[in-house]
Amino acid sequence: MRLLLLKDVRKLGHVGDIVDVKAGYARNYLLPQLLATDPTEENIKAIEEERKRATSERARRQTEFLELAEKLGDASVTIEATANPEGTLYGSVGSEEIAAALQAQGFAVLPKHVQLDSPIRTLDNLVVNLEFTDEITAQVKVWVVREGAGEHVDESAEPSDDGETYAEDESEEE
Repeated sequence: MRLLLLKDVRKLGHVGDIVDVKAGYARNYLLPQLLATDPTEENIKAIEEERKRATSERARRQTEFLELAEKLGDASVTIEATANPEGTLYGSVGSEEIAAALQAQGFAVLPKHVQLDSPIRTLDNLVVNLEFTDEITAQVKVWVVREGAGEHVDESAEPSDDGETYAEDESEEE
């Protein structure tokens, strides 16, 4: 089935592209989500301005992602988590926590950029892939350490006073 894309669809095409897809994919996803329409001459002309705007926006994002990938070259983050004596976390560390730690360091990374096969469930140090586009990727070192044993504990202790937070929590419960 041939369709005209109204929006960028990852791993399929960009705005204004005419793509061939299976009928079920078109019927169940692309058409109901208003991501595509019939490729008539009227629709192609109507979307031409949107196509130009999307192309310039893609180029701008591409340069931003290239700069970000270069800055992330030697980046590493330390995430503190509670764990049992064997090193198994009581919870897990996922893409949200890694993205938040990178954002705290000033990197504009979203959770959707972090590529994890499964959440991290043990104290460990590993290399995590970040995928901004199909062509632009970066790697960052992630250190999952026992709570209270992190490298940046002294730096993070200044802005948030645990005693005050605990006192505030008590007063809210009353």
